[in-house]
Amino acid sequence: MRGILEGIRVIDFGRFIAAPYCATLLADFGAEVIRVERREGGEDRYLGPVTESGEGGLFLNLNRNKRGITLDFSNPTSAEITRRLIKSADIVIVNLPIDVMKKNRLDYESLCEIKPDIILVMASTFGPDGPYATRVGFDTVAQAMSGAVSLTGFPDSPPLRAMAAYCDFGTALHGAFGAMAALYERAKSGRGQLIDVSLLSTAVMMMTPLLAERTLTGIERKQQGNASYYSAPSDIYRAKDGWVLTQVIGNPMFRRWARVVGREDLIDDPRCKDDITRGNNCEFIAEVMNAWCATKTRDEAIAELEKARIPCGPVYNLDEVAADPQVKARGLLQTLVYPTSEQPVPVSHPALRLNRTPAKLRHRAPTLGEHTDEVLSELGFTDEEINLFRKAGAI
Repeated sequence: MRGILEGIRVIDFGRFIAAPYCATLLADFGAEVIRVERREGGEDRYLGPVTESGEGGLFLNLNRNKRGITLDFSNPTSAEITRRLIKSADIVIVNLPIDVMKKNRLDYESLCEIKPDIILVMASTFGPDGPYATRVGFDTVAQAMSGAVSLTGFPDSPPLRAMAAYCDFGTALHGAFGAMAALYERAKSGRGQLIDVSLLSTAVMMMTPLLAERTLTGIERKQQGNASYYSAPSDIYRAKDGWVLTQVIGNPMFRRWARVVGREDLIDDPRCKDDITRGNNCEFIAEVMNAWCATKTRDEAIAELEKARIPCGPVYNLDEVAADPQVKARGLLQTLVYPTSEQPVPVSHPALRLNRTPAKLRHRAPTLGEHTDEVLSELGFTDEEINLFRKAGAI
């Protein structure tokens, strides 16, 4: 089956998550993606090593369905390789500070000199303008500067960041959506464009409800663990043998919950009259929920809550995630064989599913420089020229 994006070439100059995952989304739907790394390999290749040669789980997941080449930008002989790569591309994806992009002639103006209709997805921490344009950062920096970290954790505890890199992955999703919109527009106008996405923009967007509340009402929220500010019960509760998360929103759902836990008297309790009032009384409601959960196993509590159509779920450890029947039934985790791993590598199934033209896991992540000669040959370089590039240290 042909991928939706078959015939689209993407050059991935990314590293870590935001740009590589943006490119992965395009690759999963059939785009030809060429991942460009430093000669010694990018830092993200070796983060959290799981193979004998040192590749990490992040790299192996986010670089599936791609071919890989190496290139030393600082070597002057690499300029023609870069030029031909750009010339052959529909989309270029980069996540570097704007000054580094300009130094390596990967900024939009420089790319347009080579390919006027190029689409550039430019992911950065802070964006290409403003006082922080040249600063570097990671997902956790954006989390911290969005206000989210200051509100995560329990009262009087140090601020906590989220373990999942949601700013990175959210920015990648924005970038991929922008690339698709730009491709659609280019089909009509014949013109490319620059797509500017940043970790801080993503993080601030996700915090907008709380920022709006602070601005319009003056309410100053503080850390309160896993409890919601706006409804209750909405927290993580201890059962006999584990933890249960539930989130009750709206009066109809609250009435169902009250009946499940045997506290129908709370339906007419003024402390529970609506979501915001229940949120303001979350400690009292948590006592009720904890007392009920304490008499149940985790599975028993979830079964009763589910029967009443109350959103809930177990707090899993990593082993339980892989063993979960829903994860198995939907194939959310699949495996790919990697040359230096004794066991098949777990990778995520593409999270976006189209019924007629689905994404596919076509092949594993590349070994370092695995496709360098192949790609350069396709760009028109002879074997002799490729050998000269290698001797000069450009590849």
